[in-house]
Amino acid sequence: MSKPNPDESDDNSVIDTKTVRTLAMILKSTGLTEIEVERGDLRIRVARELTAAPAHQTYVAAPSAPAPVASPPAVAQITAEVAAPAARIGDEVKSPMVGTVYMQSQPGSPPFIKTGDRVVEGQTLLIVEAMKTMNPIPAPRAGTVLEVLVGDGQPVEFGEPLVVIE
Repeated sequence: MSKPNPDESDDNSVIDTKTVRTLAMILKSTGLTEIEVERGDLRIRVARELTAAPAHQTYVAAPSAPAPVASPPAVAQITAEVAAPAARIGDEVKSPMVGTVYMQSQPGSPPFIKTGDRVVEGQTLLIVEAMKTMNPIPAPRAGTVLEVLVGDGQPVEFGEPLVVIE
């Protein structure tokens, strides 16, 4: 009599690679980031990380030998390769404090800046309100606004990039 194939086994102590592959395909086709199946004491969790740039997905092969039974259930995890964030061109203007961003001097006014605008050194880019005090954030140098990274009314942290100037 031949040995049972781990892919077709009903034994909960064996990692079911067929189930892992099926779950991975479901993740890919549905866009989910995590899926988990539990059968008896065996729990299979398949997860992936989403990145801003498309990344080539690399899957970790699940072992085909029986896994030792431990007090916590065994978990098989599949993760996506993490792509390094692309470096920004230009200088980031960072928030000097924790607060709330305002893109204009008062509601209904035009914004101080928008993408593509030319700015001069010292020109107000936006305002960060902290403790009921409006703090104008000046351009550190002359240049072109490549990107505005925050929105009106958005809370920001100390050191968070606000604007990119070329």
